[in-house]
Order: sequence, then C-alpha cells, then structure tokens
Amino acid sequence: MVKENYCIRISDLDLGQLIDGLCAREKSWRDTAVYLREGYIPDDSFVCEECRDKEEAEKIAEHYKRLVADLQKQKSEQNSVKSNPE
Repeated sequence: MVKENYCIRISDLDLGQLIDGLCAREKSWRDTAVYLREGYIPDDSFVCEECRDKEEAEKIAEHYKRLVADLQKQKSEQNSVKSNPE
C-alpha cells in the first residue's frame, strides 16, 4: 500500500484546534477501552464508542495518538525553522 503525503496549510490557531479535537477523540477511545477492559465508567462525560472489542478501541486510540504526535512534531519542526532561518 502506497501512502501519499499531503501538504496542507492552515493557521496556527486552526492547527491547535485540530490537535485538540484529535486529542479528545483519542481520550474517548481510550476511555472506551478502559470501560470494555475493566467495566467501569472513566468519568462523568463518558460516552462509549461503537466497536467490536477493547482491542479495536485501543488500536483506534493509538492511531489518534500517532496522528497527534505527527502533527505536533511537524509544528515544532516548522516553528524551529521560522525562528532559526539558516
């Protein structure tokens, strides 16, 4: 499978909002995995995501975690280039 990379330009504020939203999705899937694995509701705002089992929930949470880490890394790299234009 060939992965295509995209270069998308958005403002710093929008990138922050995007990262926040992805973090919320990761938390929701992590909470779902906790609920399915341990049988308790992690917090008062918990809404269980629809999935087959705890492994699927954990896998989806990890995917969101990787997305967030990649975006944060790219943001950090671009910020360092802006502050040190050599």
